[in-house]
Amino acid sequence: MRIGYLECFSGISGDMFLGALVDAGVSPQLLRETIAALGVGARLEISKVMRSGISATKVDVWVDGEKDMPREEYWAKHDANHAHSHDAHHHSEHHANEHAHHHHHSYDAGEAEEKERPAHKHAHRGLTEIRKIISAAGISESAKHTAIRIFEALGAAEAKIHQVPVESIHFHEVGAVDAIVDIVCAAVGSEALGVDEIICSPLNVGGGSVKCAHGVFPVPAPATVELLKQAPVYSSGIEVELVTPTGAAIVSTLTRRFGSFPEMKVEKSAYGAGSRDLADRPNVLRIVVGESVPTVAAGSGSETITVLEANLDDLNPQVFGYVMDQLLEQGALDVFGVPVQMKKNRPGTLLTVLCKPGDAEKLMKTLFSETTTLGVRRREEFRQVLARRWENVRTQWGEVRIKIASMNGTVTNYAPEYEDCRRIAAEHHVPLKTVIEEATRAYAASAGKRH
Repeated sequence: MRIGYLECFSGISGDMFLGALVDAGVSPQLLRETIAALGVGARLEISKVMRSGISATKVDVWVDGEKDMPREEYWAKHDANHAHSHDAHHHSEHHANEHAHHHHHSYDAGEAEEKERPAHKHAHRGLTEIRKIISAAGISESAKHTAIRIFEALGAAEAKIHQVPVESIHFHEVGAVDAIVDIVCAAVGSEALGVDEIICSPLNVGGGSVKCAHGVFPVPAPATVELLKQAPVYSSGIEVELVTPTGAAIVSTLTRRFGSFPEMKVEKSAYGAGSRDLADRPNVLRIVVGESVPTVAAGSGSETITVLEANLDDLNPQVFGYVMDQLLEQGALDVFGVPVQMKKNRPGTLLTVLCKPGDAEKLMKTLFSETTTLGVRRREEFRQVLARRWENVRTQWGEVRIKIASMNGTVTNYAPEYEDCRRIAAEHHVPLKTVIEEATRAYAASAGKRH
C-alpha cells in the first residue's frame, strides 16, 4: 500500500499542505488549471524558500491583488489602516462612507477563515453557493466530493460553536475565495499524489492567542478545536497559531488515521512552507511518501473502525433507503441492512453502519433523527484492508473509473465504479450491464498489455 505520512511538528495550514504536495511532485499546472476551472478570480504564486535551513515550497494565494497572510499580520495591518482612516475621517463625507463600507462585517465564519479580511463587496458566500461552485468545476467527481466534505466540516464546526444552522454560515467574499482555493486544490492535489492512505502525526497546535472578527481567542481557535476531535494534539509552547481551521478541516477529512511514523519504505520526502520563519524550529509541513511494510497480511493495511447498529421494526421502507443514502453522503464507509425476527415475532431490519471513529457522533445523530430507533449500539473493531487504487478506462461512451485491489503488488480484484456506469447508461440510453461489461473488458485489455 502506498501511503503519505504528514508530520505536523509545526502544525498545518491550507497553504502549507499545498506547498508539500507541490514539493512531492504534484504538478503546479494541475493546481493552476483547478483554480481556473473554479472561476473565482484567484491565482497561485509558487516559490522556493528557506525555513531554518530547510528548503521548502511556498504556495501563496492571490485574490484581487491581495496575498494571503497569517491572521496576526492581517489584523496588525487592518488596525493600522483603521487608525489611519479614522484620522482622515473628516476629510469628506464620501471618504467617511467609503471607510464604513470597507470595514463592514456581518456574522460569518470568522474563525473558519484563517486569513480573514474585510469584504471588498457586501457579497458573502454561503455553503450552498460554494457547493455549486465546486460542483460546476471541471475536476474529477471524487475530488469534488472530497472538497465539499472538507467545506462542510468547516461549516459544521462553526455552526456548532455559534449555535446556528450550518446553511447560515457565510464566508467573506475574499476569505471564501482563499478557502475555496486551498480546499479544492487540496482535494485535487491529494488525489494526484497517488497514495492509498494518508496518515498524520499528532498535531502541534501552538499557543497564545489570536485575533478574529469576533474578538481575541486562545489558540487553538474554537473551530480548530471542534475539527480536531478524536485527533491527538499537543502544544510545544510556542505562542503562535500553528494549526489553522482550514488546515484542521483538510487533515481531519483526508486522514485515515493518526499515529507515529509508520513502517514504510520511504520513496520521497517533501516540505511545504508556512508564512512565518519561526525562531526555534522549521515552519514546514513534511510529507513522506512510500510503500507500507507488510504486517499481518502481505499488501494489506489495518485500521480501527466504529460499528453502529440499530434494530428497526416500525420504519417505513421508503425512509430506510433515504437514511442509507444520507449516512453514505455523510462519510459512512458502508451501510447495510439484514432482515431479523424481533420480539413479538415482528419482522425487522438490523441496520449496520461502518465508519471512521471521528464520524461516529455525527452519524449516530442521523440515526436518531431520521429513524425510529430509541437506542444505537456502538463498538470499535479492528479490520484489515487490501491496498486500493483507481484507474480510468475509456469506453465508447466515456471514461469509467476502475477500483483495483491488490495484495503484495498483485491485483486480486477490480470492478468498475457503479456511479460512473450508471451515469453513462442514463446519458446514452445503454443498458447498465452493457456499460459495466465494456468497462471491465477495457481494463482487462489494458492490464494485459502492461503484462
